[in-house]
Amino acid sequence: MFAPSNTAVNPFRIASTAQALRTLYFVRAAFSLIWVGLLLAFVKSSPTITAILLLVYPTWDVAATFFDIRANRGPSSKLPQFTNIVIGLLTTVAVSVALKQGVPTVLVVFGAWAGLTGLIQLVLGLRRRRTFGGQWPMILSGGQSIIAGASFIAMAQAPTMGIVNLAGYAAFGAFYFLLAAFRLGKPSRAV
Repeated sequence: MFAPSNTAVNPFRIASTAQALRTLYFVRAAFSLIWVGLLLAFVKSSPTITAILLLVYPTWDVAATFFDIRANRGPSSKLPQFTNIVIGLLTTVAVSVALKQGVPTVLVVFGAWAGLTGLIQLVLGLRRRRTFGGQWPMILSGGQSIIAGASFIAMAQAPTMGIVNLAGYAAFGAFYFLLAAFRLGKPSRAV
């Protein structure tokens, strides 16, 4: 799916791209776990640090998507990644506005973002599965993000735990990135 049909797939390019994606997935997992720890540590004691963390998360996703594009320099379309970048930037702006309106609005913004980026992640996982293998964690994560996004929007109607719910979402994301990193370390049978 990544190479035009009239050219052979370059195994060296596939291996180097898989290694770059594997490294990126490990970094994304580590970032998410640190973010979760910081959010849980400060959500009740420091609204300012919590607000900064809520702004940092979608901004980090934008940066990670740039690294994803850089790692995957093959001939495939980068439209899903560029779409994700635009959505992430808009989400960062929307979170800054939502913070002034309260937790329910923040949950709606994060819910919309989780749903849209989950769809993009699902599409990318499906596109990459034949070339790189090891994409089932990303496919599952994308599907779960869509469901989580809908649940955040529903929770906004009666937020009992509030922002703490976002920590669980990020923790599951870290888990899926770790699984994907380990799966990319195994040779693909689909190539």
